Amino acid sequence: MAFIRPFKPEDTNAAKHICRATLPPSLASSSGAAALSPYLWTLPFTHLRPQHCHILDDGAGNAVGYVLGAPDIFALAKEWPRYMENVVKPGVEDGEVPRLGEEDLQSREAWWKDEEEKAVNERCLGQLAYKPDWLLLGNEEENSRELEHRPDSKEKRTPTKREMVHQYHAIMHIDLLEPFQRQGWGRKMIQRFIEGIKASGEDFGKGVMIGIAPENEKVVKFYEKCGFRVVEGGVGEIWMVREL
Repeated sequence: MAFIRPFKPEDTNAAKHICRATLPPSLASSSGAAALSPYLWTLPFTHLRPQHCHILDDGAGNAVGYVLGAPDIFALAKEWPRYMENVVKPGVEDGEVPRLGEEDLQSREAWWKDEEEKAVNERCLGQLAYKPDWLLLGNEEENSRELEHRPDSKEKRTPTKREMVHQYHAIMHIDLLEPFQRQGWGRKMIQRFIEGIKASGEDFGKGVMIGIAPENEKVVKFYEKCGFRVVEGGVGEIWMVREL
Protein backbone atom coordinates (compact mmCIF):
# COMPACT_ATOMS: atom_id res chain seq x y z
CA MET A 1 0.00 0.00 0.00
CA ALA A 2 1.22 3.49 -0.84
CA PHE A 3 2.43 5.78 1.93
CA ILE A 4 4.16 9.15 2.41
CA ARG A 5 7.76 9.19 3.60
CA PRO A 6 10.73 11.59 3.68
CA PHE A 7 12.80 12.07 0.54
CA LYS A 8 16.04 10.09 0.32
CA PRO A 9 19.00 10.84 -2.00
CA GLU A 10 18.38 7.59 -3.87
CA ASP A 11 14.97 9.02 -4.90
CA THR A 12 16.63 11.69 -7.04
CA ASN A 13 16.35 9.96 -10.42
CA ALA A 14 12.75 8.98 -9.73
CA ALA A 15 11.96 12.59 -8.77
CA LYS A 16 13.44 13.77 -12.07
CA HIS A 17 11.25 11.26 -13.90
CA ILE A 18 8.11 12.35 -12.01
CA CYS A 19 8.80 15.98 -12.91
CA ARG A 20 9.20 15.15 -16.60
CA ALA A 21 6.23 12.77 -16.70
CA THR A 22 3.85 15.41 -15.31
CA LEU A 23 4.93 18.44 -17.36
CA PRO A 24 2.32 20.54 -19.19
CA PRO A 25 2.20 19.96 -22.98
CA SER A 26 4.25 23.04 -23.91
CA LEU A 27 7.22 21.75 -21.91
CA ALA A 28 6.73 18.04 -22.54
CA SER A 29 6.75 18.61 -26.31
CA SER A 30 10.29 20.06 -26.20
CA SER A 31 13.04 17.53 -25.52
CA GLY A 32 15.39 20.26 -24.30
CA ALA A 33 12.78 21.77 -21.98
CA ALA A 34 11.82 18.36 -20.63
CA ALA A 35 15.44 17.47 -19.89
CA LEU A 36 16.01 20.79 -18.11
CA SER A 37 12.76 21.03 -16.12
CA PRO A 38 13.84 19.05 -13.01
CA TYR A 39 16.79 21.42 -12.62
CA LEU A 40 14.31 24.28 -12.20
CA TRP A 41 11.39 22.83 -10.25
CA THR A 42 12.62 19.70 -8.46
CA LEU A 43 16.35 19.40 -7.81
CA PRO A 44 16.86 22.82 -6.15
CA PHE A 45 14.64 21.60 -3.31
CA THR A 46 15.85 18.01 -3.05
CA HIS A 47 19.43 19.30 -2.89
CA LEU A 48 19.08 22.45 -0.79
CA ARG A 49 15.99 21.64 1.32
CA PRO A 50 15.66 17.83 1.46
CA GLN A 51 14.01 18.05 4.88
CA HIS A 52 11.01 19.71 3.20
CA CYS A 53 10.70 17.09 0.45
CA HIS A 54 8.23 14.24 0.89
CA ILE A 55 7.77 11.21 -1.34
CA LEU A 56 4.70 9.12 -2.14
CA ASP A 57 6.03 5.55 -2.05
CA ASP A 58 4.04 2.89 -3.93
CA GLY A 59 4.65 0.44 -1.10
CA ALA A 60 7.52 -1.29 -2.89
CA GLY A 61 10.10 1.43 -2.37
CA ASN A 62 9.37 3.29 -5.61
CA ALA A 63 8.77 7.05 -5.60
CA VAL A 64 5.57 7.78 -7.54
CA GLY A 65 4.95 11.35 -6.39
CA TYR A 66 6.45 14.17 -4.39
CA VAL A 67 5.72 17.40 -2.63
CA LEU A 68 8.69 19.68 -2.14
CA GLY A 69 9.62 23.29 -1.59
CA ALA A 70 11.15 25.68 0.91
CA PRO A 71 9.91 27.86 3.79
CA ASP A 72 11.98 30.90 2.80
CA ILE A 73 12.59 31.48 -0.90
CA PHE A 74 15.11 34.24 -0.17
CA ALA A 75 17.27 31.95 1.96
CA LEU A 76 17.07 29.33 -0.79
CA ALA A 77 18.23 31.80 -3.44
CA LYS A 78 21.27 32.74 -1.34
CA GLU A 79 22.40 29.11 -1.39
CA TRP A 80 22.22 28.84 -5.19
CA PRO A 81 26.02 28.80 -5.66
CA ARG A 82 26.11 25.44 -3.85
CA TYR A 83 23.33 24.16 -6.09
CA MET A 84 25.19 25.39 -9.16
CA GLU A 85 28.38 23.62 -8.16
CA ASN A 86 26.85 20.31 -7.08
CA VAL A 87 23.89 19.91 -9.44
CA VAL A 88 23.79 22.35 -12.37
CA LYS A 89 27.42 21.91 -13.43
CA PRO A 90 27.12 18.10 -13.54
CA GLY A 91 23.87 18.62 -15.46
CA VAL A 92 25.78 20.64 -18.05
CA GLU A 93 28.30 17.83 -18.44
CA ASP A 94 25.45 15.32 -18.82
CA GLY A 95 23.89 17.44 -21.58
CA GLU A 96 20.68 18.15 -19.65
CA VAL A 97 21.48 21.81 -18.89
CA PRO A 98 22.76 24.21 -21.59
CA ARG A 99 26.20 25.70 -21.12
CA LEU A 100 25.73 29.47 -20.75
CA GLY A 101 28.27 32.21 -20.11
CA GLU A 102 27.93 35.70 -18.64
CA GLU A 103 27.21 37.12 -22.08
CA ASP A 104 24.15 34.84 -22.27
CA LEU A 105 22.73 36.10 -18.98
CA GLN A 106 22.68 39.87 -19.47
CA SER A 107 18.99 40.05 -20.33
CA ARG A 108 16.21 37.56 -19.74
CA GLU A 109 14.71 36.15 -22.90
CA ALA A 110 10.97 35.72 -23.49
CA TRP A 111 9.31 32.53 -22.25
CA TRP A 112 7.76 31.76 -25.63
CA LYS A 113 9.78 31.24 -28.78
CA ASP A 114 6.45 31.32 -30.63
CA GLU A 115 3.57 32.34 -28.39
CA GLU A 116 0.89 31.53 -30.96
CA GLU A 117 2.23 28.01 -31.37
CA LYS A 118 2.98 27.73 -27.62
CA ALA A 119 6.58 26.81 -28.41
CA VAL A 120 8.66 27.35 -25.28
CA ASN A 121 11.99 29.16 -25.53
CA GLU A 122 14.56 26.62 -24.29
CA ARG A 123 17.16 29.36 -23.99
CA CYS A 124 14.98 31.21 -21.47
CA LEU A 125 14.64 28.03 -19.42
CA GLY A 126 18.39 27.59 -19.51
CA GLN A 127 18.89 31.09 -18.16
CA LEU A 128 16.63 30.33 -15.19
CA ALA A 129 18.90 27.51 -14.04
CA TYR A 130 21.73 30.02 -13.66
CA LYS A 131 19.73 32.95 -12.26
CA PRO A 132 17.76 32.25 -9.06
CA ASP A 133 16.49 35.82 -8.98
CA TRP A 134 14.79 35.26 -12.32
CA LEU A 135 13.50 31.80 -11.44
CA LEU A 136 12.35 32.42 -7.88
CA LEU A 137 12.08 36.11 -7.09
CA GLY A 138 11.08 38.01 -10.21
CA ASN A 139 13.78 40.35 -11.53
CA GLU A 140 13.22 44.03 -12.23
CA GLU A 141 13.17 43.48 -15.99
CA GLU A 142 10.40 40.91 -15.57
CA ASN A 143 8.49 43.23 -13.24
CA SER A 144 8.65 46.02 -15.81
CA ARG A 145 7.35 43.63 -18.46
CA GLU A 146 4.51 42.58 -16.14
CA LEU A 147 3.49 46.19 -15.51
CA GLU A 148 3.36 46.86 -19.25
CA HIS A 149 0.66 44.18 -19.54
CA ARG A 150 -1.50 45.68 -16.80
CA PRO A 151 -4.19 48.21 -17.76
CA ASP A 152 -4.78 49.31 -14.16
CA SER A 153 -3.34 52.47 -12.67
CA LYS A 154 -0.22 52.51 -10.53
CA GLU A 155 -2.32 53.24 -7.45
CA LYS A 156 -4.66 50.27 -8.02
CA ARG A 157 -2.42 47.89 -9.94
CA THR A 158 -2.04 44.25 -8.98
CA PRO A 159 1.31 43.22 -7.45
CA THR A 160 4.31 41.96 -9.39
CA LYS A 161 5.93 38.61 -8.65
CA ARG A 162 8.72 40.28 -6.68
CA GLU A 163 6.16 42.06 -4.52
CA MET A 164 4.24 38.83 -3.98
CA VAL A 165 7.24 36.75 -2.87
CA HIS A 166 8.12 39.47 -0.36
CA GLN A 167 4.77 38.67 1.27
CA TYR A 168 4.63 34.89 0.76
CA HIS A 169 8.12 33.48 1.28
CA ALA A 170 7.32 29.75 1.11
CA ILE A 171 7.22 27.90 -2.21
CA MET A 172 5.82 24.46 -3.05
CA HIS A 173 5.62 22.00 -5.95
CA ILE A 174 3.62 18.78 -6.01
CA ASP A 175 3.47 16.12 -8.73
CA LEU A 176 2.07 12.60 -8.77
CA LEU A 177 2.21 10.01 -11.51
CA GLU A 178 -1.15 9.44 -13.20
CA PRO A 179 -2.07 6.10 -11.51
CA PHE A 180 -1.76 7.75 -8.09
CA GLN A 181 -3.76 10.89 -8.83
CA ARG A 182 -7.32 11.54 -7.60
CA GLN A 183 -6.95 9.17 -4.65
CA GLY A 184 -6.61 11.75 -1.89
CA TRP A 185 -2.82 11.60 -1.73
CA GLY A 186 -2.30 15.14 -2.99
CA ARG A 187 -4.19 16.73 -0.12
CA LYS A 188 -2.40 14.54 2.45
CA MET A 189 1.00 15.39 0.98
CA ILE A 190 0.30 19.11 0.99
CA GLN A 191 -0.75 18.91 4.63
CA ARG A 192 2.49 17.08 5.47
CA PHE A 193 4.47 19.82 3.69
CA ILE A 194 2.56 22.62 5.44
CA GLU A 195 3.18 21.06 8.85
CA GLY A 196 6.91 20.99 8.11
CA ILE A 197 6.93 24.62 7.00
CA LYS A 198 5.16 25.74 10.17
CA ALA A 199 7.61 23.80 12.35
CA SER A 200 10.72 24.94 10.47
CA GLY A 201 11.39 28.10 12.44
CA GLU A 202 12.16 29.88 9.16
CA ASP A 203 10.51 33.09 7.99
CA PHE A 204 7.70 32.00 5.67
CA GLY A 205 6.07 35.45 5.65
CA LYS A 206 2.31 35.24 5.22
CA GLY A 207 2.47 31.70 3.86
CA VAL A 208 2.93 29.73 0.64
CA MET A 209 2.77 30.94 -2.97
CA ILE A 210 2.55 28.67 -6.01
CA GLY A 211 2.48 29.33 -9.75
CA ILE A 212 0.35 27.29 -12.17
CA ALA A 213 0.74 27.16 -15.94
CA PRO A 214 -2.47 28.37 -17.67
CA GLU A 215 -2.64 25.08 -19.57
CA ASN A 216 -2.91 23.37 -16.15
CA GLU A 217 -5.82 25.56 -15.03
CA LYS A 218 -7.90 22.46 -14.24
CA VAL A 219 -5.88 21.93 -11.02
CA VAL A 220 -6.98 25.27 -9.54
CA LYS A 221 -10.08 23.70 -7.96
CA PHE A 222 -7.92 21.04 -6.31
CA TYR A 223 -5.69 23.68 -4.72
CA GLU A 224 -8.73 25.65 -3.58
CA LYS A 225 -9.93 22.55 -1.72
CA CYS A 226 -6.49 22.46 -0.07
CA GLY A 227 -6.83 26.00 1.28
CA PHE A 228 -5.24 28.02 -1.53
CA ARG A 229 -6.84 30.99 -3.26
CA VAL A 230 -6.17 32.68 -6.58
CA VAL A 231 -4.61 36.14 -6.46
CA GLU A 232 -4.65 38.59 -9.34
CA GLY A 233 -1.46 39.61 -11.07
CA GLY A 234 0.06 36.52 -12.66
CA VAL A 235 1.40 37.22 -16.15
CA GLY A 236 1.89 33.94 -17.97
CA GLU A 237 0.86 31.89 -14.93
CA ILE A 238 -1.86 31.62 -12.30
CA TRP A 239 -0.80 32.66 -8.81
CA MET A 240 -2.28 31.01 -5.74
CA VAL A 241 -1.48 31.53 -2.07
CA ARG A 242 -2.28 29.90 1.24
CA GLU A 243 -1.98 31.84 4.46
CA LEU A 244 -0.25 30.07 7.34
